[in-house]
Amino acid sequence: MAEQREPQGPYVSGYAEILAGVAVTGRRLTRDELEERRLLGEQAAEAGHSLRSLVRLHLDATRASWPGGATDRVLAAVAQAVDAFAEGYERAQRLAVRQEEAARREFIDDLLYGRSDLGRLAERAVRFGLVLSRAHAVAVAEGPEAYDDTAPVTRLVETALISRFGDRRILITTKNGQLICIAPGDQDEVLAFFAKQAYAAAEGSRVAIGRPRSGAGGVVHSYEEALSTLELAERLELDEPVLRAADLLVYPVLTRDRQAMADLVLSVLGPLRGARGGAGPLLRTLEAYFDAGCTSAEAARRLALSVRALTYRLDRIHQLTGANPADPVHRYTLQTAVIGARLLDWPAQEI
Repeated sequence: MAEQREPQGPYVSGYAEILAGVAVTGRRLTRDELEERRLLGEQAAEAGHSLRSLVRLHLDATRASWPGGATDRVLAAVAQAVDAFAEGYERAQRLAVRQEEAARREFIDDLLYGRSDLGRLAERAVRFGLVLSRAHAVAVAEGPEAYDDTAPVTRLVETALISRFGDRRILITTKNGQLICIAPGDQDEVLAFFAKQAYAAAEGSRVAIGRPRSGAGGVVHSYEEALSTLELAERLELDEPVLRAADLLVYPVLTRDRQAMADLVLSVLGPLRGARGGAGPLLRTLEAYFDAGCTSAEAARRLALSVRALTYRLDRIHQLTGANPADPVHRYTLQTAVIGARLLDWPAQEI
């Protein structure tokens, strides 16, 4: 815990005058005087002072403005009692904070791993602002460094979301070094803003957004979908900083039957291994060509080749495989095989 600073006189400004006026007239504090005390209390809290030191400051000011004698000794005892009371208050407050943090972490673990009874999980979710009877979507951000609950990026993103959306039943947390946002499934703008803030806060970060799913189990499914999307993006070497699982559904479909995909890759692209330098250079040529929308000039630029050299490579691919990349009939098979090669890390890995 950060060291507490001793409060100074400004936090009891006007206090002695109020006491003097009350002692003479017996009146109650006015509305303006009460509001002034509240504002000073807010300022002291924002400055990081402890409750115990603020109470002691007011008691000291009370003693200083009160007549001496026996009353002074009584007030000294009161100061000690109140000081001890406030110390116990702070101790209980610190314990409550630790217990709240532990309960929150346990809830998040149960929610994202689906380890708890769904009915009980839904009851606990209300405490943390989620209504699990509704659909939710999960966004996961990963950066060059691991995130935790106290990381500056975590606080920055959470503050930006609260400032923008207020109480929208949003939960920000961290898990396994990743920053996670859970939001109602019909509020896509929240996750889009989260992705924008996470990407802006940490250079080199990437965000994946799962599809909205219903119920407590839906949070788990959306979370796992976002994680799979991040893994897929890494394997495919995708450059986009924000990825949506809904936009990449074709890839899980392609990899569902790994053996069939491996057969396609070997049968279509296997002959490229007979080229000088192996299959790698020609496979990268196909990747660039398809990524450029089958535009030769753009593909050549990406590969730092002349258009003539690119055309030669495409012709060589046609000769070896029997499939012409420029022919729409052959293009789909070639492109699917190229995607499969990326997913299976061929030819670096044997399949």
